[in-house]
Amino acid sequence: MSNELYIKICGLSTPETVEAAVLAGANAVGFVFAPGSPRTVAPELAKNLIARVPQDVETVGVFRNQPLDTVIDMARRSGVRTVQLHGSEPHSDTQALQGEGFATLRALSFDDYRALGESEQELWAAERILLDAVEPGAGVTFDTTALLNSPPKGPWILAGGLNPQNVADLVRTLRPSGVDVSSGVESSRGTKDVALIKAFIAAARSV
Repeated sequence: MSNELYIKICGLSTPETVEAAVLAGANAVGFVFAPGSPRTVAPELAKNLIARVPQDVETVGVFRNQPLDTVIDMARRSGVRTVQLHGSEPHSDTQALQGEGFATLRALSFDDYRALGESEQELWAAERILLDAVEPGAGVTFDTTALLNSPPKGPWILAGGLNPQNVADLVRTLRPSGVDVSSGVESSRGTKDVALIKAFIAAARSV
């Protein structure tokens, strides 16, 4: 990651919101392929949306506890360049995806990350990780005070309950490599709001 704060807008499903994220300066746009989410899209829809995204904006497919073959197939059909694993997948799945030519993001709840042994934390320090609340996409924050004393050693992205009102303070305090938002830029659950997307990116960039 560069020194610029990395901003990812996740759970997109319409041309208007993809365009808003790109024009407002997002570094990445995310599409949810995990089943059971109000933001889940088909690979074919994601492919049409990705056609609108310039090459310098990262396209991310989000998966959760799905078979590796399914992940690879859906990622290829959609055209995402990066795969984000958001369940209990082992480190070997991340390596396998990299071997297939994908960049990777590994999401962990902050509680799960803190429960890792030192050797496991070292293992993930070489990867991009995303620290989230226990229930991803629910708009709930987690207690970030422990991050002040022991932040991850490698590049890491803050997620979980971020919104246009709190993102600047959290970035200023915690100094993550990036931020990720989904429910915090929605007018109702699963429905992104163009004005909130713009406000979130502006607030995050204000630091």
